[in-house]
Amino acid sequence: MQRTIRFDRRNETLIFGGTERRYRDAGFTLHASELASIKSTDFKAAMASYLDDWGDGTTEVYVVEGGYDEFDDEYSTPGPVTFVQHQGSLLVRVALLTKAHEDAEEGSPEPLYRSALAPYLARHRATLRNVEMVGNVAASPWIWDFDIECSLRLRTMEDLHEIGHGALALLDAVASGQLTRETTLDLLRAGHADVLIGQPEGPWLDVKSSHYDLDSTQGKISLAQSVSRFANAEHGGIVVVGMKGKKVPGGELIHSIHPVPVDGRTLRQYQSALEHHLYPPPDLLDIEFYETDGGGIVFLHVPPQPEELKPFLVHGAVVDGKAEGAFISVVRRRGEGSIPITAPAIHSTLAAGRALLRRGQIPD
Repeated sequence: MQRTIRFDRRNETLIFGGTERRYRDAGFTLHASELASIKSTDFKAAMASYLDDWGDGTTEVYVVEGGYDEFDDEYSTPGPVTFVQHQGSLLVRVALLTKAHEDAEEGSPEPLYRSALAPYLARHRATLRNVEMVGNVAASPWIWDFDIECSLRLRTMEDLHEIGHGALALLDAVASGQLTRETTLDLLRAGHADVLIGQPEGPWLDVKSSHYDLDSTQGKISLAQSVSRFANAEHGGIVVVGMKGKKVPGGELIHSIHPVPVDGRTLRQYQSALEHHLYPPPDLLDIEFYETDGGGIVFLHVPPQPEELKPFLVHGAVVDGKAEGAFISVVRRRGEGSIPITAPAIHSTLAAGRALLRRGQIPD
């Protein structure tokens, strides 16, 4: 079978997709748009062939991410994700610019970086092989290199490049506090809820200082409504139980960690309450926890849901402080609050579905 990339020893070039790329002073250079067609196993073999002839055990391949029209394999500026062949291993190297120094008074940030990356890399069949602060400059920002080894099976170089960018986004979130739903989930799984302190609640994040009262119907309905708000929203969300919020002008900030009691029954109670009060069950809903001093943090992750499953209905409603089990409530998230989906919106959805069943088409 013909390889998707190879090293031509006679011409000292990489050959792929009808393109020849020569080694420059700094190394080989590829454009991000060229990676999808290159198998990672072929790339590793090509780099090994190059090193057999010319290398000393290590070489780097830089990836340019700008517009292809401006791409020049000798002069274009590479991006923050680089491929490194080192002692027989193919690594993805991520360069993080940060104000954190390895000799900082509060301690090196390396343990935080490592633990924050661990869940993300495990999910992507990857391992962190090395962390190092590089360069010798007198002031920030400093550069940290992270070398990641990925499973190459059935992966292209584009897959490895995307894993590198995901790791960089997570590291940026740890370093700067700018979080997304995905990076927040990875931080929670790594036991770093403290990174969320000072962050605002918003369209995809809600915190609660104590457990829902899952021994009461009202508490179960409240839990189902919290999850349904994110299930009915466009971007999903995360409910964190065990953190306190603080009202500020314009919204609410996460103020502190407030661990809650957690035992073997906790997650089963949450799951059971949702099974009985939320329909349909959200796709890929995760209910997880990690233990801390004096308790734990429970978090419920609601990924963005397929439109055909919406609206998510809650069996029951809380009216004037009382649980009404015979009611059906439908809520969704908007900003930091929740709004009920209107009666006309519910009716139009039901009418469209019935029309589709009867006539095979949706009316205008």
